Amino acid sequence: MKRALITGITGQDGAYLAELLLQKGYTVIGGFRRLSTPNFWRLEELNILDKIVMVEIDMLDAGNLVRVIEKYKPDEVYNLAAQSFVAHSFANPVLTGNVTGLGVTNILEAIRIVNKDIKFYQASTSELFGKAQETPQKETTPFYPRSPYAVAKLYGHWMTINYREAYGIFASTGILFNHESPLRGIEFVTRKITDAIAKIYHEKQDYFEIGNLDAKRDWGYAKEFVEGMWRILQAPRPDNYVLATGETHSVREWVEVCFNYIGKNIVWDGTGVDEVGKDAKSGKTLIKVNPEFFRPAEVDYLVGDASKAKKELGWEPKVKFKELAEIMLKRDIERNR
Repeated sequence: MKRALITGITGQDGAYLAELLLQKGYTVIGGFRRLSTPNFWRLEELNILDKIVMVEIDMLDAGNLVRVIEKYKPDEVYNLAAQSFVAHSFANPVLTGNVTGLGVTNILEAIRIVNKDIKFYQASTSELFGKAQETPQKETTPFYPRSPYAVAKLYGHWMTINYREAYGIFASTGILFNHESPLRGIEFVTRKITDAIAKIYHEKQDYFEIGNLDAKRDWGYAKEFVEGMWRILQAPRPDNYVLATGETHSVREWVEVCFNYIGKNIVWDGTGVDEVGKDAKSGKTLIKVNPEFFRPAEVDYLVGDASKAKKELGWEPKVKFKELAEIMLKRDIERNR
């Protein structure tokens, strides 16, 4: 029976990956950061918390990571731990750099010291491409990070490659484009929108505020993307892989699709920060633009080319944009009853 250590197991990807690995017969060791109130709701929602060996880890404590790997002897390590909210990284750049960047070196160094045969997966991100230098973005596209989060992730990405080449460790990266689900944190724009629209549907809220309506992203379904992570570590050799749907849609489109699901057609009025979205039937304002939600350095357009993953790993996403929005909104309507 294989053993896998997942850092960041309490997040969206960690929870879905744990579920997948348990289904495949793995023993799953779940690394989580100590908080005054443990944040295990995702694992509880999937009904898998009692099936996981939970262990406290500190990505900034190299000794702690060495001890965890020595004790639990994983065959695979999936590093999903990060300060992953881009907006917060501008307010907390040093913390983001330490956890999201240097934390990767700490866990790679622990693997080098304890057992270089452990396979390592590093969660990279489409935010590495930032101010995109070509479209679509693929493994060979030059990076241009536009946030402290993306810069920290770039450090972790290159350290993974460095340990692969310097020490012969099976260390791979997945450059994942946006992937969403009902387990997405409420601070992320897709889930913020579905939660707010669910509250409007139940007449618990009148409107919500949003930032850049015209930012375009390649949005996929997280449950499918974690299977891609697993496939990356089953490949015959370590490498870097883009995982993406190959389609791009704006935040504005996400809003419209979600409102359509509850029978509301949105018409837009005004421009820039004065733009509002109104219910075509009642004329009631349902969306307002708030400049506080704009990033200091915006990433306007991302769309990925996952043809390498399809060819070498047999990985291909099936859930498309509209279906994904409806999956998330349906769950939030249930939650907000």
